[in-house]
Amino acid sequence: MQESEAGIQPNIINPLYSTIESLSTIASVIVDDYLNMPSPHITPRLMIDLANRIKERVHKDQLDGVVVTHGTDTLEETAYLLDLVLDWDIPVILTGAMRSSNELGADGPHNLIASVKVAANDEAKGKGVLVVLNDEIHTAKNVTKTHSSNISTFQSPQYGPLGIVTKRGVFFHHTLTQRDCHPVSKLSKKVALLKVYSGMDESIVEAIGQTGVDGLVIEAFGQGNVPPVIMKALKDLIDRNVPVVLVSRCFSGVVQDTYAYEGGGRTLKEMGVIFTNGLNGQKARLKLMVVLEHVNKHDDIQERFYK
Repeated sequence: MQESEAGIQPNIINPLYSTIESLSTIASVIVDDYLNMPSPHITPRLMIDLANRIKERVHKDQLDGVVVTHGTDTLEETAYLLDLVLDWDIPVILTGAMRSSNELGADGPHNLIASVKVAANDEAKGKGVLVVLNDEIHTAKNVTKTHSSNISTFQSPQYGPLGIVTKRGVFFHHTLTQRDCHPVSKLSKKVALLKVYSGMDESIVEAIGQTGVDGLVIEAFGQGNVPPVIMKALKDLIDRNVPVVLVSRCFSGVVQDTYAYEGGGRTLKEMGVIFTNGLNGQKARLKLMVVLEHVNKHDDIQERFYK
């Protein structure tokens, strides 16, 4: 997939074609122009379609690795959803560019070459879906876009990259302790994402509840606290068997049931809110969509979000 960050419309011809020949010394590359659209147009349904396409091409062409080029706005979401649904050891790498092909210092070709190097490296097997930009290798689970335009925008808060790409080769210095896979071939659930703010009232939560959502992710203050005025609206959702998942709106850290005041994490936990283990809001939303295809009981959902 590809997009032009600088123009209104995506490029008609993939600007990375000029890089393909230089990859021949690294791997035998098969090009599949699957989608051509701006990354803000990508939806979870298209992400699942991409996962199914990757499965098809890996089986058909007996591929040893896959590299997906993707616009950076939603790259981390596509990478994470692929990581959730692709249950195999074959390296799948997502990469993109912060400077498009018509800008000085375009980083797309370099990122593509680095990504193919990682996909062709035996040590990349079994590490899940990876994101490679700016010579850094990140897990799909932890990576996030941290800057609107800087080429070092993709970072993994708290954990850092798994490895680096240098002129000498690909080097991994640590790895995830476990994979978190929930294979699905479709997504049918509607999940909303809402960030809390000071002075927030219950009306927006009530309005979301009236849309027929199957789940709600709340980006809470700090370690997992919300304005007390929205507690009743959240409880109403839970009583209707609509799971409410809690993440922090902070850049780093996890939510915890620390504070026992009204709206505090402990009262939310006792009420039946589901706690996560460091995911950001956009990824927790995707995970809830995937998990709800498998289970719908509170304890089962909570167990999956602790991973």
